Amino acid sequence: MITKEDMTPREIVAELDKYIIGQTMAKKSVAVALRNRQRRLKLDEDMQKEITPKNLLMIGATGVGKTEIARRLATIVQAPFVKVEATKFTEVGYIGRDVESMVRDLVEASIQIVEKKQYSQVFSRAEKNAIERIVKLLIPGIKKENRQSTSSNPFESMFKNMGVDPNQLAPQAEEEEEEVTEAISTDREKMKQQIRNGLLDERELTIQVESQKKSMNSPMGAGLEQMGIDLNETLGALRPKSKVKRTVTVKKAIELFTQEESAKLVNQEDIQSMAVELAQNAGIIFIDEFDKITSKNENSGTVSREGVQRDILPIVEGSQVSTKYGPIQTDHILFIASGAFHVSKPSDLIPELQGRFPIRVELDDLTKEDFVKILTEPNNALLKQYIAMLGTENVNITFTYESIERLAAIAYQVNHETDNIGARRLHTILEKLLEDLLFEAPDMQMGDITITENYVNEKIEHIVEDKDLSRYIL
Repeated sequence: MITKEDMTPREIVAELDKYIIGQTMAKKSVAVALRNRQRRLKLDEDMQKEITPKNLLMIGATGVGKTEIARRLATIVQAPFVKVEATKFTEVGYIGRDVESMVRDLVEASIQIVEKKQYSQVFSRAEKNAIERIVKLLIPGIKKENRQSTSSNPFESMFKNMGVDPNQLAPQAEEEEEEVTEAISTDREKMKQQIRNGLLDERELTIQVESQKKSMNSPMGAGLEQMGIDLNETLGALRPKSKVKRTVTVKKAIELFTQEESAKLVNQEDIQSMAVELAQNAGIIFIDEFDKITSKNENSGTVSREGVQRDILPIVEGSQVSTKYGPIQTDHILFIASGAFHVSKPSDLIPELQGRFPIRVELDDLTKEDFVKILTEPNNALLKQYIAMLGTENVNITFTYESIERLAAIAYQVNHETDNIGARRLHTILEKLLEDLLFEAPDMQMGDITITENYVNEKIEHIVEDKDLSRYIL
């Protein structure tokens, strides 16, 4: 079920360390929770039913890594993952998203994972079929005279009367009958080889592809979506499939046709069944802003925060939710909640909900040393990002260690003198520091620039010293 099922908690933490600095306790807690789910799947069926996931509540200021830990965790194990904000939900009886929608979103994420895996298994065959279709378009055979085809769709004539262009309706037959001479066959084989070798990648051609679904944004559509019914899909089954013409390169045509051919080669019912099972056993739902639904954050005239808690409770406890792919049990979905809990505290949640989040981890505020590591160590470190972006303009920038330490000191200072927004403070400071460079880079053509401590002081120090200015700019 989970692709990297043999990863130990230590290995999971090591993987998280590549992207997130510090927060060792939080990393260990999520790694153990994940390993416990893998252990559960190796037990007999009766025991599996009894073991429920130990949901986590992460407490800490914004920007210290709560969301990133959960997001990276899902990526590491390739598990279905959704992030929701508790403040977007409303109590039953009020207009707004109902809490069950987060489970439906999880199933959609699971569908994408399973679909991608199934498509990869048939990729070679699908690509071969796609190239066949392109070659037939570029070197058509001799068309045979067809008898007038009759539609097998009883609703087609009705849609024609409603003004639907018959030429846009997908043909009922897979392909038109054609006569292929020996010369045409030889030419096609040569062209197939050219396409495989990438010689025709930039050649343009006009193709017909299935039109994309149009979303329904009406209140009725939203209401049905909350009940697990897709009105677009229901109407689509009645309406003949339509195709649209697109002029694309051969390379893009291969991609589009491969997608269509993959869909023909896999069983959609199997994908849906596997996706629901994957979401049930490996899904992770991350609920942010959890502290905002406590009664301490209650404002007069707003929806009851306690009401939202009571609506979330049965989902976390374990219940059945209807989706358009079938019912899903939430008993073994891992829930990770997070919040700053500045105004309120976890004990302000209703007791039943507190009991459903037995593992609580407090994340540490970031130190100056943490900021230095955040700037330099992770695979996606901020400095590496800016160096790479400016490198596209042939501008090579380097940061001295002293300049990095100074940036870290400024971030730490501003966080403590104004609002503590964690690592996000570095984004603000670096944008201000490199503002002129980012603006001038296209006109500089090329050059080597070293960012020193003096450069940092020159650009930022006067803002830091002016408390009112730093509050608004940094």
